[in-house]
Amino acid sequence: MKHLLKVKSLIPRGFSRFYVLQMLKEKPLTGKEIMDEAEKRSGGLWKPSPGLIYPLLGRLLAEGLVEEVEGGKFKITVKGEKALEDYAKFREQIEKQIEILRRLGLRFLLTGRVVVEEALDRMMHLALTLQQELKKLSKDKKKMIIDRYKDFLRKELERVEKEEKEQL
Repeated sequence: MKHLLKVKSLIPRGFSRFYVLQMLKEKPLTGKEIMDEAEKRSGGLWKPSPGLIYPLLGRLLAEGLVEEVEGGKFKITVKGEKALEDYAKFREQIEKQIEILRRLGLRFLLTGRVVVEEALDRMMHLALTLQQELKKLSKDKKKMIIDRYKDFLRKELERVEKEEKEQL
């Protein structure tokens, strides 16, 4: 049977963003120190490449989540700490939902957990980006986008409730 998903790394996409923010919350580090520390903490299982870390640091700088300080080191900003807190809350909610599914005996829904976690990491990054972009819009445009999003969520909830009733 052919695999539908090709796994390139043991580390889910999007994870490195929040891992780096967490490391920089602990103390300011250079890009090289981030790579070395990740390798050390993983027991040598993961050594992020310069091709991952330096562009990531550039994006985090551009987004205002980190700032460069003396000695070429980077440290997390207040905005970065808030993004990290939001991510942690989001992950906690998802973990609770996964635990409920497990307790309900719906393990078959968890078989693709790695895929789901990777998708959640991507969604979290997208949500943070969307938040930043919304701040740039006029009040009317924000209201229009939020109204469309609410409509989408209502329709999705109706669809899920309909499927739930059909399964019972």
